[in-house]
Amino acid sequence: MQRHLLTALALVISTGVCANQDDVPTINGCKLEPASNCAGMDLRNADLSNMNLKKINFDKANLSGANLRHTQLDLATLNQANLTGANLTRASLQQASLRGANLDNTKLIAITGWALMAQGAKGKNTDFNGANLDFARFSGAKLPGANFNAANLEMAWLNKSDLRKATFIDANLQESKLSEANMAKANMTGARRHYATFLGTFMEGCTACPLDW
Repeated sequence: MQRHLLTALALVISTGVCANQDDVPTINGCKLEPASNCAGMDLRNADLSNMNLKKINFDKANLSGANLRHTQLDLATLNQANLTGANLTRASLQQASLRGANLDNTKLIAITGWALMAQGAKGKNTDFNGANLDFARFSGAKLPGANFNAANLEMAWLNKSDLRKATFIDANLQESKLSEANMAKANMTGARRHYATFLGTFMEGCTACPLDW
């Protein structure tokens, strides 16, 4: 009798495990769980908010208009992903990679982006307001009109980046590297830039830029 009860119990537990595995949300073939491979998949306008998607592969995925508010994306790869109009407000992107990603009108407000890799990313009017981007890498990025107001960019790399008309009002740029960047008509009012590097930076029409650097 006891053996039959144990067998029945094991069957119930096994069935429960399978059910839990089957309950993983899936959109267009993309299993929305940590370390999943969703490269190149179509996730336009998907609601992915508050999910744990650490280490997920979103390379070349279409995430335009997606809701990624408060989503865990640490160590995720979004290289060349389309994030046009996506909302990543307060998402965690520590050591995530957005190399070559499309960030047109993307909201990255107050994200946690320590050591974010975004070399060659491109987008107009990208919103990084209040973002934590210390040690982030934006070398060669094209982000004209980006909003970095009140963002923490301490020790970030923005070398050779296009930052025309970008705003850095009250941002922390201490020890950041902006050599050979284009900061024409940018605004650095109130920005902390102790030990920041501006070798060869183009600053025509820039407000509060260190024109005598």
